[in-house]
Order: sequence, then C-alpha cells, then structure tokens
Amino acid sequence: MHSTDTAIFSSGIAAKMLDIHPRTLRIYEEAGLLTPARKGRWSAFTTNDLEWISCLREMVHTHGVSIPAIKKLLNYTPCWNITDCPFEKRQHCSALLSNDLAPRKVSRIIPFKRHAADLAA
Repeated sequence: MHSTDTAIFSSGIAAKMLDIHPRTLRIYEEAGLLTPARKGRWSAFTTNDLEWISCLREMVHTHGVSIPAIKKLLNYTPCWNITDCPFEKRQHCSALLSNDLAPRKVSRIIPFKRHAADLAA
C-alpha cells in the first residue's frame, strides 16, 4: 500500500480516474494550481493530488469559480472556504496540511491612487 503523498499515477491514468481530459491537468499545472512530481517529461500524481484536482473541478464546474479567481482567492483564504467544504471532507483533504495551499498573510495593503497626469498619458 502506498502513502497518499507517493506519486504513482501518470497523467493519463489520473485523467481517466477523474473522468477528465489530460489537457485539464496541464491547464491546472500551467496556472500554478497543481504541482505534480516530474520524471523527465512525465508528470506523476499522488492520491492527494487527485483529491485536490477533484476539489478544483468542483470549484470550477459546480460553483462557477474561474481559474484566475481560484488563484487569487487562495492567496487570502483556504480552498474549503471557497467551496464551503464540510468539516468531514476537510479532515482528509491534503490542502488542509499543505503549506503551499494555505492562505498567505496580507501584511499591508497599499491603495492604488491614480493622478490626473497618469490618466492623461
């Protein structure tokens, strides 16, 4: 039995398991929402990755959240706040324990002000 963080699924197998097109996996990876293990040109996915991809699919297709919006929202809140994920599901979610999916602290927000000279240019 493999642990949930061992990369054992190729992109083709992962896509079949999730009933999605392999291009979807590449789109998520190119957007920075997914970081599969690399073996040369080949991507390898973990069970945790498959769960995260399912969560992404739910956000996009069930809740209508765009990929750029997901990226922006993940800077401020964990994914379970976006999808209103129940606590029981969260207990088994890799995002809960993953540092790269946890919200980042916003230390200071500087308001953007446009000056009349900037608008004329």
